[in-house]
Amino acid sequence: MFNRVRYDAHYREHYRRVRGLCAYLLGTEQDADDAAQEVFARGLKAFAKFRRGDDFTPWINTIARNHCVDRLRDRQRWARILSEATDADDLEDPAESPVGRLISAHTATAVEQALRSLPDPYRLSLVLAYYGDASYDDIAETLETTRNHVGVLLLRAKQRLRSALESQEAIA
Repeated sequence: MFNRVRYDAHYREHYRRVRGLCAYLLGTEQDADDAAQEVFARGLKAFAKFRRGDDFTPWINTIARNHCVDRLRDRQRWARILSEATDADDLEDPAESPVGRLISAHTATAVEQALRSLPDPYRLSLVLAYYGDASYDDIAETLETTRNHVGVLLLRAKQRLRSALESQEAIA
């Protein structure tokens, strides 16, 4: 049975974390705001199916993860269409994430730049694993791949992230 008061309490408790996950996955604050609102709207519609004894965090994170991946796929489709029509190189300038404020400004900027430089599958796998606390199976389902391939993606993503950070240090 639906309980609006219970859902509102979950919303207040989890909104910042969901919004942060959306910001990391989508890359911009504005997209994160829109996505987080949509995630909780979808959650509200599906809340009647949520079992009272289950943990809300993985449930809402799964909705967020799937929604953001769908938005990224749509963004890539539109980018291809627009680039074919206009030969545009870059569609948007990603903004600083909220997590960056928790770490020193220099380190946060370097990590965020390195993370943004990764191809989507690598960036998504890292963010889902380390920020979204997703299991290999969850990541495999989200990215529509195998569990073993998730391990390969994470290994390569960490290698590329490390390399990008090292090259940033060499420049500085």
